[in-house]
Amino acid sequence: MNSEPENVDQRWLPNAALFSKMKIVVIDDEPANVALLEAMLDEGGYTRVKTVTDSRLAMEICVDFEPDLVLLDLMMPHVDGFSILESLRAAAGESFLPVIVLTADANETTKLRALRAGATDFLLKPFDQLEVLLRMANLLETRRLHLQLDTQLAAYADAVRERTSELREAQVQLQKSEC
Repeated sequence: MNSEPENVDQRWLPNAALFSKMKIVVIDDEPANVALLEAMLDEGGYTRVKTVTDSRLAMEICVDFEPDLVLLDLMMPHVDGFSILESLRAAAGESFLPVIVLTADANETTKLRALRAGATDFLLKPFDQLEVLLRMANLLETRRLHLQLDTQLAAYADAVRERTSELREAQVQLQKSEC
């Protein structure tokens, strides 16, 4: 991984204002990698970022912070990224939570294992800042749309329940008036 973020051509960066309120968790045991990702995210306009360097705390942080996207290293002591990924998928249930796996392991088996475990995307270290920011923006937009759809579905379900209740009440009133 590069030691400092490269300056990228701003015209290619996603509209940070659209995603600035979305929450991102970075899980990596290497403080230098975390610092680089924090700098990249800051330059990309992301302000709601939590980092975890002790993988044993990853799930607790994710449950408490409720991220919209997770950047996850695979090779960590104590709890590896595969275990965290499986736990994230189990905890998310039906909800769409994008997870980008970041690793230096270019092995095809590792990549396939991560994708099978539920990784949404996969990036090899060292990675390109612009590519990371663009992939994040794509996944955050998908997350935003999923959340919007969930909200609309809940509103429709409430409206159907309310209308059903009104219809039942009208039916009861009609039956009473017929008697």
